[in-house]
Amino acid sequence: MRIAVISDIHGNIAALQAVLKHISRKEVEMIYCAGDLVGYAPFPNEVIDLLKENKIPVVMGNYDDAIGNRRFICGCDYKDEQARALGEESIVWTRENVTEENEEYLRNLPAEICFRAGEFEVMIVHGSPLQLNEYLDEGTKPDYLMELLNIFHRDVLICGHTHVPYHKVLNPGKHVINAGSVGKPKHGDPHASYVIIEFGNNVEVCIQKVAYDVESMAMAVEISGLPKEFAEMLRSGAV
Repeated sequence: MRIAVISDIHGNIAALQAVLKHISRKEVEMIYCAGDLVGYAPFPNEVIDLLKENKIPVVMGNYDDAIGNRRFICGCDYKDEQARALGEESIVWTRENVTEENEEYLRNLPAEICFRAGEFEVMIVHGSPLQLNEYLDEGTKPDYLMELLNIFHRDVLICGHTHVPYHKVLNPGKHVINAGSVGKPKHGDPHASYVIIEFGNNVEVCIQKVAYDVESMAMAVEISGLPKEFAEMLRSGAV
């Protein structure tokens, strides 16, 4: 079984279109999304509509929860007060611009998607199986990751939320995979990222980076009324 997992699109329709085109050449059986469809870039409705059009299963991200349930905060771990203020501006803008139909779609997204791939029990979440806004980054202690896998009786845990892709092999048959970010990468360059996962005798993960028209999206952010800092984040691929 060969799948693609995308995550953290954050209203960036150009990046999503480029990634879906890239995936179309990879002969995958299924595409899944680990959440955070909206926020930070000005095309929340277009992103949601494209995912619905392509019938891509999606789990709820913390931003999806905030917009779908009309919360004032998204549960992000902001590094300082300026970042918090910018995040709150993003929440307000997105809530004012998303359609009622798409707000309902976000509100009804599942917290997890589970399936069996060959010999592997797989779970897809946004943050962690315990909290949709918990960060499981590459430095998270292996013992804690193994505890999560054991509690939920899973062999493979796939997540997003950190915006940095990785694959951690904890021991034979136990894996944690982060899909990175399509629309707001934090891996140090502006390319969109996602993962292709092949399930066979083992789990093989290939992190993909995809170029797209970053400047046109950055300019769209600048004219949308969203904070201009978001445009610079897109250009740099950094926080």
